[in-house]
Amino acid sequence: MQRLFSLTAVIILLDQAAKQLARVFLRDAERQVTLIADWLKLTYVENPGIAFGVTPGSRMTLVAMTFVILMGIVFYVIRSANRNSEFMMAFGLIIGGGLGNLIDRAVIGRVVDFIHFDLYNGYLFNTWVSLWPVFNIADSAITIGAAWLVVRYRHIFDEQ
Repeated sequence: MQRLFSLTAVIILLDQAAKQLARVFLRDAERQVTLIADWLKLTYVENPGIAFGVTPGSRMTLVAMTFVILMGIVFYVIRSANRNSEFMMAFGLIIGGGLGNLIDRAVIGRVVDFIHFDLYNGYLFNTWVSLWPVFNIADSAITIGAAWLVVRYRHIFDEQ
């Protein structure tokens, strides 16, 4: 259980620190920092919704939904007899990422995103498209944790 809470805390701290740096160095300067030409940039964006900018309701609805989902996950992990280290690590990433974004939603009403991985920007069927949204460390932690659960399902959830 210690591993779960430690990883959760590390993800929250890294996420919030990186978002604060993005606010200071990217938002106010209204600039974009290119790390790898045409591929990876740092771009400040505030997302009022959830994944891919979808907005399923008001700010309070999003905060409440996120809180309920996270508490359900925490309750599941605590009640589970599974103490497999991969189980704890995957859920530590998911919970830490969820709490990192919940803090943004609760405090400023939007999630701060700044990592812009540009797979493709251009015209597709005469429409301008960007194939990957700007994201943050919390989003990455959630995605890695969920992918870890899917890829290593048999090992993580093996009968004790």
